[in-house]
Amino acid sequence: MAGEPAAAEPTVAESRRRGPDRPGPGRVVRVLVALLGLAGMVAFAAVLAKLTLGESPASVPLTHNNLTPGRSIQAYLQQPAFVETVKQLGGNVALGVPFGLLLPLLSRKTRGFVRVALVTVCTMLLVELVQGALVTGRAFDIDDVLLNTTGALLGYLLVGRRLGRAVHPRTRRRWWRRRVPDTARP
Repeated sequence: MAGEPAAAEPTVAESRRRGPDRPGPGRVVRVLVALLGLAGMVAFAAVLAKLTLGESPASVPLTHNNLTPGRSIQAYLQQPAFVETVKQLGGNVALGVPFGLLLPLLSRKTRGFVRVALVTVCTMLLVELVQGALVTGRAFDIDDVLLNTTGALLGYLLVGRRLGRAVHPRTRRRWWRRRVPDTARP
C-alpha cells in the first residue's frame, strides 16, 4: 500500500547471522551418510590392516626403526628409483586421505582440522607401534605417521570439511558471532 513503509532487504551480514533460509539435509539422510561413513571406515581399517600388518620375513635384514622425522623421506628422495619413491611416499599420503574424508562424517566431534590431525596421528602411531613391535619384517617409522597425517589433512581440506558440514550442520553460532542480550548492554 502507499502509506506503509517497504520492508528492507536483509543485508549479507544479517542473512549470515540468521543462517541459510533452506534447511540442511534431513535427519534420515544424515544418518544414512553417517552409516555409509562408518562402513567406509571399517573397509578402510581392513585395507589398512592388510597393507601395514602383513608379515614380510624376507625384509627382516632391511628393516630398521626410524624415530627421526624426515630421515626416511630424505632417503627415498635420494634414491634413483623414482617409481619406488612415488610408491612409498605417495602411498603413505594416499593411505591417510580416507581419514580426512570419513572422520567428519562419523561425528561432529571429529570435525575440524586439529581434531582430524590428532585422531589421525594417534591412530597411525598405534598402527606403527603394532607394526614395529609385533609384525615380522616391519619397523616403526615416524615418517609414515607424518605422511599419513598429511594425506588425512589434504582429504579433509579438499572434501571432508564440506562433507562434515553437510552431514553435521552447526546448531550453535560461533562464540564471536553470538549476540549479547540487550539487557546486558550498558
